[in-house]
Amino acid sequence: MQLQQMNWKKHDYWGWKEFVLLMLVEFGLILGVVKPFIQPIYSNLFENDLYSGTLSGLTMAIILILSVYFIALRPRKLTWKEVGIEPFAAKDWKMILVYSAVFMVGAVVIMTLTSLIGNTWENEKTDAMQQNRSFFMLAIAFISAAIISPIYEEIFYRGFIYRWLRTRIGLVGAILLSSIIFTVVHIPTYNAMPVNFLAGIIFAYAYERSGSIWPAVLIHGITNGVMVLLASL
Repeated sequence: MQLQQMNWKKHDYWGWKEFVLLMLVEFGLILGVVKPFIQPIYSNLFENDLYSGTLSGLTMAIILILSVYFIALRPRKLTWKEVGIEPFAAKDWKMILVYSAVFMVGAVVIMTLTSLIGNTWENEKTDAMQQNRSFFMLAIAFISAAIISPIYEEIFYRGFIYRWLRTRIGLVGAILLSSIIFTVVHIPTYNAMPVNFLAGIIFAYAYERSGSIWPAVLIHGITNGVMVLLASL
């Protein structure tokens, strides 16, 4: 177990080609096409920010997961294990719960401090859910935030991006740079950038400690799910 853990931190099967291509997918296709052009089409079609936001998230999930497969995995005949999709140790459940609590407390502290300087925390999907309170709307918001987003974001940002950086610039540099990338791609939600940066650090460290992306997925899902439920009250 320890030998396997050391190997993934020091070696991967990719080069600059795969990294650059996947960055182009993220910053070119997702940020340059899906968010500015496709998402408004969904908004006009459904006239509901929750529906359009969920469908946009699903679109991004499909694009990024397929990109990881066809750019990073399939050409080198690699399995999903190379991006951290593998079981984690039972002892990591304690880490999952502790990190989830730390992130929730940290997010509350950050939101409180930034609100003192005039930052607001509106969210279009949350507003749409609050305007039409129903079990169906809550279920859609929960599935989007606690299931869809955590799975595809952890595969892409931690499973590939963090691991690629980890083998080249070490622990601290990889955590910080992958967290910065994770924060930037959430633009235009500028008000949530400090919380996204904290999330990137915690999720990356969970992957670092466990060698699996599932603890990060669970922390991501638990905290997002709790926020959705609190927002619905």
